[in-house]
Amino acid sequence: MIENYEEFTESQLKVLNRYVTNTASNVFVLRNLPEVIKGALFSRYSRSSLGLRSLLLKEFILSEETAFATITGGQLPQSEGERELEDQMMAIKKAQNFYDRILDGYGDDSIGELGGAHLAIENISMLAAKMIEDCRIGGSPLEKSTRYIFFDQKFQGEYLFYREPVLMTSAFRNIYVETCNHLFETYSRLIPPLTELMEKRFPKEHDVSKVAYTAALRAKVLDCLRGLLPSSALTNMGIYGNGRFYETLVQKMNSHSLAEMRDLGKKAYTELSKVIPSFIRRGESGHKYCKTFAEFSDQMQAELAALSSRFTPVQGKMNGPGVRLINYDPESPQKIAAALLFGSSSAGLHELQEQCHQLSEEDLARILDAAALFRENRRHKSPRALEHATFTFEIVADFGVYRDLHRHRMLTQERQLLTTDLGFFVPHEIKHTEMEKEYCDAMEYAKKVHEKIARDFPEEAQYVVPMGFNIHWYFHVNLRSLQWLCELRSSPAGHPTYRYLVQEFAKQVIAVFPQFERFFKYVDYDGYELGRLGQEIRIIEKMQTRQPS
Repeated sequence: MIENYEEFTESQLKVLNRYVTNTASNVFVLRNLPEVIKGALFSRYSRSSLGLRSLLLKEFILSEETAFATITGGQLPQSEGERELEDQMMAIKKAQNFYDRILDGYGDDSIGELGGAHLAIENISMLAAKMIEDCRIGGSPLEKSTRYIFFDQKFQGEYLFYREPVLMTSAFRNIYVETCNHLFETYSRLIPPLTELMEKRFPKEHDVSKVAYTAALRAKVLDCLRGLLPSSALTNMGIYGNGRFYETLVQKMNSHSLAEMRDLGKKAYTELSKVIPSFIRRGESGHKYCKTFAEFSDQMQAELAALSSRFTPVQGKMNGPGVRLINYDPESPQKIAAALLFGSSSAGLHELQEQCHQLSEEDLARILDAAALFRENRRHKSPRALEHATFTFEIVADFGVYRDLHRHRMLTQERQLLTTDLGFFVPHEIKHTEMEKEYCDAMEYAKKVHEKIARDFPEEAQYVVPMGFNIHWYFHVNLRSLQWLCELRSSPAGHPTYRYLVQEFAKQVIAVFPQFERFFKYVDYDGYELGRLGQEIRIIEKMQTRQPS
């Protein structure tokens, strides 16, 4: 596994040592940085090919524009840096004793939410990134974008993908490496011809900025080709979370069946212990809580696997891409109306629900309108009353789309193993071109290799599956969260495939409850060929207006 493919001079390491907990490992935590710099740094991180430490050096510490020394309250550290670091570690140790007394004295897990940390995890597989993001409450992840960054870079002549240790010590080693290399080579080889084709189909208009046009074109091309990237492709993540979130995350990582996750769990615990030790102490692999959680998890999964093989039906599954609404409450409109009235009344919720069942359609509509009429844009959040309606959607779509929609944390979701059983997505932009055959041949070859590996190592075999293959998952979501999801992800800048999915979410709910159409008025149902262009133009215009005169 590649720990770190960036190199620093001795003087740079001295500077970095003040602001990161580790200058060599691929897992480290930020320190001694104000929140304004950390937030800006992580925001920039998702659209940069640089590692976080290089980004911090080049675009923050060494940039006169950021006024880094002023914001951090002093000059860059010189000889006194080691003494300051020693003092800081002593202060953390002293603080740890204080927090330990509180934790031991009150036993309140919520105290762990009072301390937080910015954790960077670099050179991990896209598969591991999704597993980390499964922990949704208390943490805010940001992942390197496949839309803005080319993923065909090499380090020491090799493409950057995770060399899974079980596979690398098995009979599948060579075919695994060859398949991943072939997928990267195809991805890289198709970028120039597809870019040329897109330029012909969507020529730049004279009044459009060259920078904005190039960015939108690149996003279009990379969106099309990302399906070729194996889930072993290395990515970077930035996470901000509180101690309670990290403790749970590290426990899950340490008890995971995949070696990559266990390795990352140990490293994350080591680095977080340097910054928020009291809050994550129960995440250590040797701690009794972590051990018992691992036992519980293993026993539960083994039992569920046995029961699944016994009770799972062989018929009636989703065999291809699509969305279906499978669960909802027919009384949802009345329950939402009652919840809307509750805060302004002195009646009981049950009685209000009974009353709303007696109302005419016109009166019920007046109540629902009160929560919708005055919204002027999608950023006006609807009242919590909409959370009284819930829906369960079953979805089959490519893994790239799953990665995009998986980031919405205010819902319940679960996925099945990433396999090649449900087919793969072919971008319509390359259909009926010479590129289609090369794309499909690479996908079919990966499918054959996955099937061979999966017979012996079903979980590890996921690493060789390209992102264009379909995965099966479900969402259980309330109306308020669904409204936000559909209005946000249907915007013109979104990926065409997930735009279609969220449009379907809204359409299927409205088909069942026409009264709820008023809550989806900012869903964009139009199609866009170069949808990112408008957003890129706005970004460029903002940057130009903020340039110093």
